[in-house]
Amino acid sequence: MTVPPLSLVIPLYNEEAVLDELAARLRLALEILPPGTEVVLVDDGSTDRTGERIDQLANRCSGYVAVRLSRNFGHQAAVTAGLQEARGAAVAVLDGDLQDPPELVASMYERLGEGHDVVYAVRRDRKESWPKRVAYAGFYRLFSLLSPLAIPLDAGDFCVMSRRLVDAMNRMPERHRFLRGLRCWVGFSHVGVPYARDARAAGRSKYTIRRLFHLAADGIFTFSDIPLRLASVIGLLVASLAAVWAVVLVIWRLTTNNPLPGFATLAVAVLFLGAVQLISIGILGEYVARIYGEVKGRPTHIVASVRGMGRAASADRRRDPAVSAEDGDGAEIVVRRADAAAAIEVKGAPRGR
Repeated sequence: MTVPPLSLVIPLYNEEAVLDELAARLRLALEILPPGTEVVLVDDGSTDRTGERIDQLANRCSGYVAVRLSRNFGHQAAVTAGLQEARGAAVAVLDGDLQDPPELVASMYERLGEGHDVVYAVRRDRKESWPKRVAYAGFYRLFSLLSPLAIPLDAGDFCVMSRRLVDAMNRMPERHRFLRGLRCWVGFSHVGVPYARDARAAGRSKYTIRRLFHLAADGIFTFSDIPLRLASVIGLLVASLAAVWAVVLVIWRLTTNNPLPGFATLAVAVLFLGAVQLISIGILGEYVARIYGEVKGRPTHIVASVRGMGRAASADRRRDPAVSAEDGDGAEIVVRRADAAAAIEVKGAPRGR
């Protein structure tokens, strides 16, 4: 099978309202991209007609691939599914809400040909609410302080990557995926391209504050052990202050007969120590929860179906070693062995009982 020069991986979740404009913008972008460019649309368990619409698009348009996940696994898992399905010699990742302009991919792809392995887009202007802009800016700067990994400030998942870097990321065994961190951890040559991030073409952002916080926590706790060390440092500091205060109390008792007032001070000290202990336990719990998730060994996502004109059904098995079996309903289950970042793909409709 001919290897596409470039694959576009586009995760989607309840984006039915933007699909028509996305398809139109992709048609224009494909005119300036290399012939044979592949478009991988990943439906992350949408509850609207996004999945049906991308199936129709894949059946109608050559070079389009529709990947549908069995439920909503999250943005990072959907991108991971797309990276595993992409066959291109280079792979671009961009959001389906058109905040990442498809027209920019052509110039980023050209920069990749200059010897780079990653060409990432740097957001110079964001048309979002100011609380989100402040939160994003604060996260990137906090991450740069806590992690030894140098992630470019204000660089998201929008990028074009070489095949060898994508293959390295697909072999990563982690289930708590922070893709821009994994991309930097792999290394090789990276270069940034500034751009103005547009507002959403339609609908509302699916990244709630809770999901953004979870993504930020995954980034910090999977790429830094400084929070653990910080808890130890705070403990040593509090112990030192307690020792100094004990010396002060002894000297006070030896040099004066006056009682030392301090109920309020004692109450504040007890509350402070309790807060330090709870924060330290919480930090430890974040790491333990991620260890628990890794030990369970569950896949990052489950692929319900893959559709696309001219796409061989066995392409995935030739690319990644797999073990296949048949469940009780006769559906073929393929467990891809791309280490622990693999997916379980269910092929075939279940038979009626």
